[in-house]
Amino acid sequence: MTEPVSILIVDDEPSVRDSLMHWFVQEGYSVETAADALEALERMRDSSFDIVLLDIKMPGMDGIELQARLKEIDGQMAIIIMTAYASVDTAVQALKQGAYDYIAKPVDPDDLSRLVRNAAIQRRLLRENLTLKEEIRSLISADQIVGESGQMLEVMKTIQTVARTDVTVMIQGASGTGKELVARAIHFNSRRKYFPLITINCGALTDTLVESELFGHERGAFTGAQFRRKGKLELAHKGVLFLDEIGNIGPKTQMDLLRVIETKRFTRVGGNEIVQADFRIISATNKNLEDAVKEGTFREDLYYRLNVFNIQMPSLKERPSDIPLLVNHFVRKFAAAMNKPFTGVDAGAMELLKKQAWPGNVRELQNAVERAIVVGKPPLITVEDLAGLVARNGPCKADEVLPMAEIEKRHIQFALDKSGGNVSLAAQLLQVDRATVYNKIKKYGLVY
Repeated sequence: MTEPVSILIVDDEPSVRDSLMHWFVQEGYSVETAADALEALERMRDSSFDIVLLDIKMPGMDGIELQARLKEIDGQMAIIIMTAYASVDTAVQALKQGAYDYIAKPVDPDDLSRLVRNAAIQRRLLRENLTLKEEIRSLISADQIVGESGQMLEVMKTIQTVARTDVTVMIQGASGTGKELVARAIHFNSRRKYFPLITINCGALTDTLVESELFGHERGAFTGAQFRRKGKLELAHKGVLFLDEIGNIGPKTQMDLLRVIETKRFTRVGGNEIVQADFRIISATNKNLEDAVKEGTFREDLYYRLNVFNIQMPSLKERPSDIPLLVNHFVRKFAAAMNKPFTGVDAGAMELLKKQAWPGNVRELQNAVERAIVVGKPPLITVEDLAGLVARNGPCKADEVLPMAEIEKRHIQFALDKSGGNVSLAAQLLQVDRATVYNKIKKYGLVY
């Protein structure tokens, strides 16, 4: 370690204090002593200690009471109890209250040295764990939700409120408005933040695959199931399950999911073993599920279980004042990722970005800035760098001759724009299944 481990020896016997102090100083520790509890508390006002060697039988405040006071000051402090054989029961009581270990008097220096070394290692690991958690927090906050408009400030306030609870949350809004980012913000501001956030895109899977993804399956449950596989619910134990595009799940999955939310118990596909999991559910949809409930395509009871707390995400059109903030945020993000010295956008490019309709919302804006960083020349993005924005004037003009792949790309983008980013509706317009549209979106880097 970069600095010596600090030890406080608290004992009313001067010979014990002096001998132990000299022993541990020779071993390279930083050591202070105290003759009683009050002196020990005085030492704590001026210094912090990694380890305390604490005698139980002392005049005035005894070691058990002092231990409680010390734990209030520093809950991670390692306290080793020193006791006579007649007080082993008291030492056990101290262990139950958080002492690291105890040793019987007369003290064997070698045994005590071993305890101190182990306690020092534990203390170091605890510190490294806390440091790692702080680093995780800083990484999380680095990709913050960007916006100063009234709508986004309200969303941020709501995130802070709902994150402290375990209620189910439904996030509604058009595609590309940042619903998944909000789900992550809720998770990372909650008590579950050190456990996994597991995401399943319900819109990209058939009903059968959604069931297998959620609940897992046993070997031989269906053709191709060669091994047992844990489902997303099981993987989300102690954490959060984020169900994106929840409005696309079928009737059977709706019923199964309702049962799981109520009981936190389920079976894998093809199995009989009951699996229990502790998870929080956050869902998102770009559909109006109230209409789906009225039409009978979405269960009313499931809707109310998922929609205990609702967050409405505004479209980019509803918060145009946030566009410059978002643009500069994305410039910094992608410039760092690509190691390009971009510092922002020029006035003409910013004006063009502010005038765009952005049917794909923040996601589309992000993609536009990323493309501009790829093709542009530092330090500023110009209007010319934004020429690659996806055309919105239909698949192609009558006098154009384009490669088939480009025609397909434009046509699918046109369908996505016409459907307002709704992949299911775009698939209906194109007369293909959702999975095909998702594959093309990934292939061509389309926005929706």
